[in-house]
Amino acid sequence: MMGTMTSQPSQTPSAPAAPGSAPAGISLWGGRFTGGPADALAALSVSTHFDWRLARYDIAGSRAHAHALHAADLLDDAQLDGMLDALRRLEDDVVSGAFAPTPADEDVHTALERGLMERAGAELGGRLRAGRSRNDQIATLIRMYLRDQARHLAGLVLDVVDALIDQAAAAGEAIMPGRTHMQHAQPVLVAHQLLAHAWPLMRDVQRLQDWDARAAVSPYGSGALAGNTLGLDPDAVAAELGFDAACENSIDGTSARDTVAEISFILAMTAVDISRLAEEIIIWNTKEFDFVTLADSFSTGSSIMPQKKNPDVAELARGKAGRLIGDLAGLLATLKALPLAYDRDLQEDKEPVFDAVDTLAVLLPAVSGMIATMRLNYERMAALAPQGFSLATDIAEWLVKQGVPFRQAHELSGACVRECERRGVELWELTDADFAAIDPQLTPQVRTVLSVQGSVAARAGHGGTAPVRVVEQLARAIECSAELRVFSWEGSLLDGPADPVAGTGEGCAQEA
Repeated sequence: MMGTMTSQPSQTPSAPAAPGSAPAGISLWGGRFTGGPADALAALSVSTHFDWRLARYDIAGSRAHAHALHAADLLDDAQLDGMLDALRRLEDDVVSGAFAPTPADEDVHTALERGLMERAGAELGGRLRAGRSRNDQIATLIRMYLRDQARHLAGLVLDVVDALIDQAAAAGEAIMPGRTHMQHAQPVLVAHQLLAHAWPLMRDVQRLQDWDARAAVSPYGSGALAGNTLGLDPDAVAAELGFDAACENSIDGTSARDTVAEISFILAMTAVDISRLAEEIIIWNTKEFDFVTLADSFSTGSSIMPQKKNPDVAELARGKAGRLIGDLAGLLATLKALPLAYDRDLQEDKEPVFDAVDTLAVLLPAVSGMIATMRLNYERMAALAPQGFSLATDIAEWLVKQGVPFRQAHELSGACVRECERRGVELWELTDADFAAIDPQLTPQVRTVLSVQGSVAARAGHGGTAPVRVVEQLARAIECSAELRVFSWEGSLLDGPADPVAGTGEGCAQEA
């Protein structure tokens, strides 16, 4: 994927080029103007410092557009060959870095048209603009770029998922305290807790897949807003660029940015899911909890306190979630109340989503590495699992099985907790006489549920924390991750698949 290349805003915009020349700087507009834009306007308008990453997608679109012009008899065979050769050489130079934007280039489209005219000549290079606008160009390029990034990021999310799955498999039947409201609630398997973070992340990947189906519609051929009069075939362009279809409405094609907003939400949601995982790691890593030890390679120290070993990966993950939420909010604010069709405000759609993409691309490998290398303290978890009266619900449900209405069973179990608090003991430390004194229905058989192993094993319904269910869940998670991985293997619209394995991932169905 192309990296962002920076250039400074133009201070002295170039004058419009003379016909037949190949100038160092060109403008895609200006015939009805008596002069170039003011320096302040040129500085405001320039966007190559963030849209240059779309350069190869722009060139791919130009190739497809050249084929459409040829099919409409607007380029002859020799002109098409010359155009494609110039575009090939231009792409090679973009990839190598031999060609880059200059301060006079307003945007990626302007820079690449300059590069094309330098290689093909102004007469042939100038023919490519027929029947297309920057409006339908950019709407197409952003979709192509984001579709590729969706696949790349899906793979990085699944790396985190697989790290969680590996830790869950290693945990076996280890038990920990489950919490609600940050208070001891009920014992659960460590694997169950870890997989509870894996499933939301897999749903994030499913959202990327679902989004891709909607994004696979090409705006190319929409022109400025009304289509074109030149007999160009948008469906042929769409097929060449890897889309499933062309837009049904040219105004919608050039002005809609819901695809950008939707993937911005998915990326923000992914960051939030990562942040929740990170928060748990931060808490577990405290001396008070002592549930996890992070690897030195994924921890940092203090500039003044020699003893410190800080969970910076997790803290940065937590912090960057706010950044992605801000990217989404800013984009939605830009889109709010924009009239149809294209408005220049839409230039502001790219930086927020590019920032979200870049942030996750850096964050996710660090998180997967942190998870893969952390060491869980099963003994500490097991020691805390029965504390905080976490077996109180088991007493209530045991009473229900004896025929006691749950309302009464709840009251009796609560009375047991109250007695324990009064005496400073745990539930299993109450004697048979203590239970009988609370209520005769609390017979000695109640002790059969006063163990964390029994509590966990009893929760054997689908989705429960019983070992037999968690083993099944783990197998489904492994299968689901593998199926979803196929989406990331589809690779790039520019460079082809990353892996020859075929599949759909349709067997991995999880409800939120």
